[in-house]
Amino acid sequence: MNKTSGSRFWLVLAFVAVYFVWGTTYLANLYALKAIPPFIISALRYLVAGLLLAALAAGKNQVFPSGKECRDLAVSGILMLVGGSGLVVVAEQYITSGSAAVIVATEPLWFVLLDHSRWKLYFNDKKIIVGLLIGFFGIVLFAQFEPNDTHHQTQSTDQLLGTAIVLAGAVLWVCGTLFASRRIKPGRYTLWHTTIQLLAAGLFATFIALVNGEWTGFVWQAVPLPAWGGLAFLIVFGSLIAYLAFGWLVTVQPPAIVSTHTYINPLIAVLIGWLVAGEQVSGLQVVGLAVVLTGVLLTQLSKSRAEG
Repeated sequence: MNKTSGSRFWLVLAFVAVYFVWGTTYLANLYALKAIPPFIISALRYLVAGLLLAALAAGKNQVFPSGKECRDLAVSGILMLVGGSGLVVVAEQYITSGSAAVIVATEPLWFVLLDHSRWKLYFNDKKIIVGLLIGFFGIVLFAQFEPNDTHHQTQSTDQLLGTAIVLAGAVLWVCGTLFASRRIKPGRYTLWHTTIQLLAAGLFATFIALVNGEWTGFVWQAVPLPAWGGLAFLIVFGSLIAYLAFGWLVTVQPPAIVSTHTYINPLIAVLIGWLVAGEQVSGLQVVGLAVVLTGVLLTQLSKSRAEG
């Protein structure tokens, strides 16, 4: 295998990881939630992944970031991994894994709304504004037409709560990403950067779980094998393989190309949730999903042209 084909091989594997692995982590959350409280899931996921990655980084003798960089990495890690991904786990107590993934797909829309320094550039483009409106209308449509059951009133309340929690998580993920992009110098990425983010997030999630009383009633021996399997999948595939693949891709591919995982992840999550977990998806929800992805796609394409 020559150098060019070898690079292409790793590029394909990295995209497979961010496309399909991240799309299946929503289902893994459901399995872990069967017996493990949400913030304990995040704590164990990030601490174990961070420690494994620290051993790898130490073995490679990579340069450790400065104190200021460590602080900024810790802040961005907490915002993205506890506030972002962690709240998705909390929300999946109330909504399906597919619903959570569809709502997370609005992150590119939040990038436009929260990147204040580029508002003049973005909002001079009518297509971006239309894309934002279409995307958020799709979310309302998707949440509105959750399949009914005999506990419709309770389900509607849970759907609203879960949707709000995931939206908050999406906002925090974007805030963490923007914070990191402005504080951490590009071109200096090492495994230590991701390690610090993971460990900081793990420690913060541990603290939240303690405050919430999650550790008090948690019995390790009572956790069944499927729940441990879900957690193991999140650690190995979600926080190590896919997260590292994403970190590498943004250094070798244009951001607009890497961000295409936003369109694929919800499709994978909805499909896997339906096939494996038996999550129901109504016809109007499929329409809502299409509307969300249309809005995101229109916004992303217009945003890329504006920045170019």
